Amino acid sequence: MARSMALNQAAGLQGMLKGGHQHYEGVDEAVAKNIDAVKQLAQKMSTSLGPNGMNKLVVNHLEKIIVTSDCATMVRELEVVHPAAKMVALASDMQEQECGDGTNFVVTFAGELLSKALDLLRSGVHISEVVEGYERAFQFCLDQMPQLVCHEVRNSRDMDCLVEAIRPVVAAKQHGNEDHLSELVAEACLTTMGRSGKFKSDSVRICKMMGGRVRDSEIIRGMVLQRRAEGAITRAENAKISIYACGLEASMTEAKSTVLLRNADDLLSYTRSEERKMEDVIKAIAETGTKVIVCNGTISDMAMHYIEKYKIMALKVHSKWELRRLCGTCNATAMVRLGPATPEELGYCDMVEMREIGGRQVCVFNQSREETRVCTIVLRSSTAPMLNDLERAVDDGVNCVKILCRDPSMLCGGGAFEMEMASRVQAFGDEQTGLDQYAIKKYGESFEAVPRILARNSGQDMTQIISQLYAAHAGGDMYAGVNIDEEAGICDMHQKRVFDLLYTKMQALRLATDAATTVLRVDQIIMAKQAGGPKAPPQAGHDA
Repeated sequence: MARSMALNQAAGLQGMLKGGHQHYEGVDEAVAKNIDAVKQLAQKMSTSLGPNGMNKLVVNHLEKIIVTSDCATMVRELEVVHPAAKMVALASDMQEQECGDGTNFVVTFAGELLSKALDLLRSGVHISEVVEGYERAFQFCLDQMPQLVCHEVRNSRDMDCLVEAIRPVVAAKQHGNEDHLSELVAEACLTTMGRSGKFKSDSVRICKMMGGRVRDSEIIRGMVLQRRAEGAITRAENAKISIYACGLEASMTEAKSTVLLRNADDLLSYTRSEERKMEDVIKAIAETGTKVIVCNGTISDMAMHYIEKYKIMALKVHSKWELRRLCGTCNATAMVRLGPATPEELGYCDMVEMREIGGRQVCVFNQSREETRVCTIVLRSSTAPMLNDLERAVDDGVNCVKILCRDPSMLCGGGAFEMEMASRVQAFGDEQTGLDQYAIKKYGESFEAVPRILARNSGQDMTQIISQLYAAHAGGDMYAGVNIDEEAGICDMHQKRVFDLLYTKMQALRLATDAATTVLRVDQIIMAKQAGGPKAPPQAGHDA
């Protein structure tokens, strides 16, 4: 204790901290290094922005190969360790949890804000002025965004309206397959809404089956279990279903005991009472009209024998979450007792059958007439990475419907909103008199990043496209955006029906601005010595 209190003031920070620490401060060391780390991350992600974005092949720490253009997946699997870049990665992850889309915009826009901020800092503007200017510009954007709403989904239960809203979201991940996938997502969401109009994203399940084409993907009104039936019965129509959260087997005693068998009759009658009891249980279940039994545990051979005797289909589901969703599909109640179900506890399904999809046997619970709270999208593709990327695109579409039920307002996509906001924010900056006007104008210039990247990823001249967009928006065409199709150039995004969700864009702007200002407020980096010592030498007789 006395030694730790003997601080050598002449040694400064070196004498205060433990040996092996690292310390950086000032614009050139701390701020510039943080901004450079975020810029590197943003540059890597920017090439994956938009429908023409490139895929990244990521090999994670478990040597799993991931091929995707989804920013949230890439950032998560890359395991970013730099503190400043980690803040932007966390913002992207929060955007994924909140909206399911717009993650690439968060990283790209945050990187552009910090890049512009570094120019201001090197020209002599103080960090506090930059942060204040960014926050004022962001507040101005929030006030202006409701004025830029160009479309609203009036009826969230209309199939065409949902497909129109989902298509741009899916196209950003799966360009070329967006028409088919958006129809599947819209149909699945409408099925689970029912008459109430309430929607939960967890109600739409995804089943990935290898083989076939993307066009072979289909909707099943119900649930798909990637398991075979336990017995010989593989099909049941208009089936009453008993679901058990336990196994179908005789209960075991906790006390140890010894059984004395004196003759052959004792041996033959040893399990007769147990067999009689199990038969009574299965018979009582069959008398309720049950055609399908689903259990969460094991099915003993004896129970299986009597299930076959009474012509009942049996299934095992090991996941309690799948069991809960199956209860929602069939409107059943999972029982923890072994016995017949009451009429309130019984479920119902129009068809339970085994199907072969892509050379694999699956069990399908199909509700063709009854309303169901669960709907499954069966995705087909030839490779596992493609299936995973299709799943991410469908998840984005489902989250789009979830947000539409909350806020139906939409903005023009394709860089149209960003260019209009760039013009307005820069005009707002020109009206200011303080030093923060420079930061406000840089905030507006940062919006150019989205149309510039869209033009670059589609093989067009970025400078020419940005000039044309500025001219169009100055002339009053607030819907002009980047045309990524064969015609190229610019076009009216409202006529092309390319929209972005207002709520998603608002959340992305907030997270990107917060991440950028948080990084800018850091003026020193102090890292303690990493814990742990040298690795232990290998033991004799073992490989290193």
